[in-house]
Amino acid sequence: MQVNIYTDGAARGNPGPGGYGVVMLSGKHRKELSAGYRNTTNNRMELLAVIVALESLKMGGLFVTIYTDSKYVCESIEKKWVFNWVKTGFKNKKNEDLWRRFLAIYPKNHVSMRWVKGHAGNKENERCDQLATAAADDKTSLLIDEGFEASMLKPDVLL
Repeated sequence: MQVNIYTDGAARGNPGPGGYGVVMLSGKHRKELSAGYRNTTNNRMELLAVIVALESLKMGGLFVTIYTDSKYVCESIEKKWVFNWVKTGFKNKKNEDLWRRFLAIYPKNHVSMRWVKGHAGNKENERCDQLATAAADDKTSLLIDEGFEASMLKPDVLL
């Protein structure tokens, strides 16, 4: 079975409030996902969108094409950089927590990545952008990006 997934991430400031948006399409089925975080980065939201989409699939063995406007995410996967980062223990790499989460879900399906230019009229990419920015702007329901906020703590300020 083929599933097409469109993803986008947004951050108001970098870091700042952020969110992700996902549109999933398979046959005549459509699902949209989004969530906002009080303090995060754009790259984290771009990657989290991909992770949440893959985690929401109800079965494995699917042929999944993910469309993203994030070269960071697309190239890290398609050029297999992330698999080398595992070998080096993610030395000097950001977002290790999310990349490890991605690596746990990635092998369950046949995933291919496709880069799309952002804000270029792609209907589903534009919808993902709307979902991501709306989630980032919804001050009433912002979640905590624990991985990001923990990385911002310095050992000398812990009590």
